[in-house]
Amino acid sequence: MNDVLQSFEPHRRELCAYTYRMLGSSFEAEDAVQETFTRAWNAHDTFEGRSSLRSWLYRIATNVCLDMLKGPQRRARPMDLAPASEAGSPLPAPEPDYVWVEPIPDAMAFGADPAEAAAAKETLRLAFVAAVQHLPARQRAVMLMREVLRFSAQETAETLGLSPASVNSALQRARSTIENLHPSPTDGSQAPDEDLRRLADDYMTAFQSYDMKAITDLLHHDVAFSMPPIPMWIQGPDAVVEFLLGTGSACRDSRLVPIGANGLPAFGHYKPSEEPGVWSPWSVTVLEIADGAIAGLNFFLDTPRLFPLFGLPNEYRES
Repeated sequence: MNDVLQSFEPHRRELCAYTYRMLGSSFEAEDAVQETFTRAWNAHDTFEGRSSLRSWLYRIATNVCLDMLKGPQRRARPMDLAPASEAGSPLPAPEPDYVWVEPIPDAMAFGADPAEAAAAKETLRLAFVAAVQHLPARQRAVMLMREVLRFSAQETAETLGLSPASVNSALQRARSTIENLHPSPTDGSQAPDEDLRRLADDYMTAFQSYDMKAITDLLHHDVAFSMPPIPMWIQGPDAVVEFLLGTGSACRDSRLVPIGANGLPAFGHYKPSEEPGVWSPWSVTVLEIADGAIAGLNFFLDTPRLFPLFGLPNEYRES
């Protein structure tokens, strides 16, 4: 059976990306892929080869996700739940982790093929994943298989146990819902890698020096700033600066470690601790890009779970 398990491994990353889009959580995606492999291993004797191994695994993964999505809760972003707050508003109490769309490490979702990775980035951005969560679970699967994975209507129907007509109908309804939501436009996945690196480097330099003028120069005119699991967000460069100089002033003298998340520039963010020369985990920060500027500043504060996922140490010390 080791050979059977080894035959599943080449599909791990794309299945993880798929289950992440379905579930909105990198942790749940990882669990879903593991459960997919367990079910596939247990049922391998019944696999008759009428479809490809890939399609068979996607069928199992979809059923796993549908089982996990039976509850009423859908994951969201702070901007999906309420209007923007004033920068000086008191911080509300955090909500549970299952409320939020979470980031995913690039290493979990992208394979070695640069062309495939480039094609996947647009549909792994936070705004798209959050928009997909508005769809009923089966519509979600249909849209991802048809629009993202490029399965044919017939292949999708066979994978999901539907008729091709039902697949086409579900896809039309899903497209209509997504179009009405107008996910925040970002061009980060189309921007040249060198431009993204330059923007990330400039942000890192500006934030570590806490240079508000330099930070402002990098921001889109309607930049959105959020901090899940805190259910509030603020909008616009002036509000961002007001927050950073007020409630967020504890982030002065932070240290940022570049990482990759959702195909976009991201950082492990450490803020000063009480011990001189030691910085403590504060957030996984993901930048969203539009028109060559930072359109989204997403500070994910659940560091006890996220830092190990991204391979980040639990403290930062300058050598």
